[in-house]
Amino acid sequence: MTLHIPTRLALAHITKRYPGVTANDDVSLSVAPGEIHAVLGENGAGKSTLMKIIFGAVRPDAGEVHFNGAPVSIASPHDARNLGIAMVFQHFSLFDTLTVTENIALGLPPKDAGNMKQLAARIRTTAERYGLPLEPHRHVHTLSVGERQRVEIVRALLANPQLLILDEPTSVLTPQAVETLFVTLRQLAAEGTSILYISHKLDEIRALCHRATVMRMGRVTGVCDPREESAASLSRLMIGGEPPREARVAAERGPLRLAVRDLSLPRSHAFGTALERIALDVHGGEIVGIAGVSGNGQQELLAALSGEDGRQTGGAVQIDGRAVGRLGARDRRRAGLAFVPEERLGRGAVPGMSLAANTLLSHQSPPFVRGGLISPKAAAGLAASVIQRFRVKANNPDALARSLSGGNLQKFIVGREIASGPKVLIVAQPTWGVDVGAAAQIHNEILALKATGCAVLVVSEELDELFAICDRLHVIAKGHLSPSIPVETATREQVGLWMSGLWSGGPATERDKTEAEVSHG
Repeated sequence: MTLHIPTRLALAHITKRYPGVTANDDVSLSVAPGEIHAVLGENGAGKSTLMKIIFGAVRPDAGEVHFNGAPVSIASPHDARNLGIAMVFQHFSLFDTLTVTENIALGLPPKDAGNMKQLAARIRTTAERYGLPLEPHRHVHTLSVGERQRVEIVRALLANPQLLILDEPTSVLTPQAVETLFVTLRQLAAEGTSILYISHKLDEIRALCHRATVMRMGRVTGVCDPREESAASLSRLMIGGEPPREARVAAERGPLRLAVRDLSLPRSHAFGTALERIALDVHGGEIVGIAGVSGNGQQELLAALSGEDGRQTGGAVQIDGRAVGRLGARDRRRAGLAFVPEERLGRGAVPGMSLAANTLLSHQSPPFVRGGLISPKAAAGLAASVIQRFRVKANNPDALARSLSGGNLQKFIVGREIASGPKVLIVAQPTWGVDVGAAAQIHNEILALKATGCAVLVVSEELDELFAICDRLHVIAKGHLSPSIPVETATREQVGLWMSGLWSGGPATERDKTEAEVSHG
């Protein structure tokens, strides 16, 4: 006699419409117990809306949801958690003024949260087990984007879910830590946990997932076994054609545009990272990358370079030979600096403002602003040109920033900054959560900007991205910056080792060295 094991999750004919767009159009999907199931698609394909429906954050207009073989109505995230569903959102749902422990407690049933001291100990144990280090008593507003993602992942794991939904979970991890997480996910699956896995890293999906549902323009266009597909064939299924090719651009090395000399800053808060004698050069016509695990000083370095830190650094930061350490963010922009922060909503864009209004965050000179008066026509014209040039999926310049998918908002922010014609572009996590076609497009625009003589500094945790577009690489670890190394002579193994601080004169302790040597065989 064969026992029938009910499907863990079954969606039948799910439809969700918004004014002017159908986000999900007659979508059906099933996930078995212990299955790791990928959901693939371009930005704006409807993946996030579908996941929000499963988690109860959005109600469908039509269709049915079955969980463990029984029909269910998931009216809220509370209902989803009671069923055993946990989700890590692409845009985080954390309270800045609360600690890590307090935020995680809010996402757990009272019986699972326990007292705060016990929960903090569980957080630390779980975080260490899964290679996602966290300080439970740290306030969220002091965390980088990558560290905030760790909070979301650990909160989901602490719920012991039957169905775990993960959206771009590996963007915060080193290659070594990705392997550790994959071991954990495979173990969870072996124990019966079902996993819905959203990622634009096709090699990850091929290595990890048992099945993949492909979506395009709100509809399911295919179901496949990704282990039997190539990255190219998965890409074609997603976008219905060949993705744009990334073409490395030959450019003459121009004058020194951005110079950082002996930049040291004490930590700005108890859990911050002090910057120690940072030195780097970026010339016109070159792209320099900074790799590193989130929380090693990237946030502090970006704030010091952009002018957001507010602490004066004298001549430590120079643009075109001019010391800008005493200038604020707006005056540095006037000196030729453009900046793409790692946080899209809240810093890169104001969620409740239109795309046209969001152009004014970095375009405050004529014709956009004259004599203190804003020109709505000029702002709308710029927004329209960015939408067209970067193929942003938005109805028009009046669309609110929060109405765009994460990838489309990223394309808009990058386009807005490039449109200023900068001498120096600093961009953090340029393609985090962006589909393969959009990533290639953003990379090509950055490469084209390089060809005009702009100096580009890219801070990213995506090693593949840095190797694809950069001329030289640094690694940041514990607030120290490694020497630069040409990309053509660098290896992923070397960069991964440097991420632990293991370069000549690096900041690693003897314990760090022992652990790293063991992990590298």
